[in-house]
Amino acid sequence: MDGGVGDEAAMDDIDRALLDLVQTELPLAPRPFAQVGERLGLAEADVLDRLRRLKQAGIVRRVGAVVSPRKIGWVSTLVACRVDPERVDQFAAVVNQYPEVTHNYEREHGYNVWFTLIARDRRRVQDILAELRGRLEVRALYEAPAQRRFKIRAAFELGTGDTDEPAHGD
Repeated sequence: MDGGVGDEAAMDDIDRALLDLVQTELPLAPRPFAQVGERLGLAEADVLDRLRRLKQAGIVRRVGAVVSPRKIGWVSTLVACRVDPERVDQFAAVVNQYPEVTHNYEREHGYNVWFTLIARDRRRVQDILAELRGRLEVRALYEAPAQRRFKIRAAFELGTGDTDEPAHGD
């Protein structure tokens, strides 16, 4: 998940508790959002409505499993590109059309747009990169295939910190 910290005012304590839960404890169950709702004192529909609203606000990018690509036989790579600053938004919009792209971000660096790509095999990675080179004006593209995993867990603790229990609302 990623989102705008500036949008924090759009969230209440229940939203923060909900995001804390779905980042780290989303149950593998037939109705996971009903179980999350039970923990927060909400109906399943309320949980889903809140997540939809947070997604529409750009606070939540996605809710889903994180799978180790190598363990399922897929490949992962980090791609750094030199993109003309006035074309960054266009570049990101095209890159985001590929379901294999997990996220992208702009950096203050010579290689100013970076993204991660997870695909079924190296051939698909190379096909996507060739398509991007053909569709967009990329001054340079550097690929750094994953050799080993460093990031074990990333979660943003958003709770209020007032209690050990998630916040409950009216």
